[in-house]
Amino acid sequence: MVENNQKIVTVGVTGASGAILAQKILSLLDADSRIAKIHLVVTETGQRIFSEELAIPGGAPNQFVERLIGHASAKIQVLPNKDVGASIASGSYPVDAMVVIPCSVGTLAKIAAGTCDDLVARSADVMLKEGRKLTLCLRDTPFSRIHLENMLRAQQAGAVIMPAIPSFYHAPKTIDDLVTQYVCRVLAQMGLPQNEMFRWTGSAAAKEAKA
Repeated sequence: MVENNQKIVTVGVTGASGAILAQKILSLLDADSRIAKIHLVVTETGQRIFSEELAIPGGAPNQFVERLIGHASAKIQVLPNKDVGASIASGSYPVDAMVVIPCSVGTLAKIAAGTCDDLVARSADVMLKEGRKLTLCLRDTPFSRIHLENMLRAQQAGAVIMPAIPSFYHAPKTIDDLVTQYVCRVLAQMGLPQNEMFRWTGSAAAKEAKA
């Protein structure tokens, strides 16, 4: 049973590089008391990046989740990408926010065109048509004109376009510092701010000048 103040989110993972971003966001969401349920949809190529970048193979859903975040989770439900009849494929099902992380340019193209031939694209389409939060974490470079036009179309339809660009103003020391700050910014866009996120309060020089 979902309490009134708890949220249901969908996490889509595609075949763009950046499996560590998906791993981090799932860990933070699973630990967040505001989250009641997490629907995880991994494309076939998304599963490949988990295997190649994190050495996490596929398998039974429960085993996959445990290998991914280090423990079993009652919150995370793995849905097959081919199951376009799943709950999240309908606007009548109450998903509060969805993120595709990492989001390939191929999946971006599907979303921008409204092509609902798999569950990631269909559930994203539902978020747009229902006016709900959809964040697309593109992980590609450089962008062609096709990519840019697709980003514009998706943004005009209501999506937040948030390429996986790291920040350095928080003086990161490790890759995990970079990953955590970016993922926390993504979660803030989804209405789920995190205590781990560094918040800029102005440079020392700016504070001195103001004083």
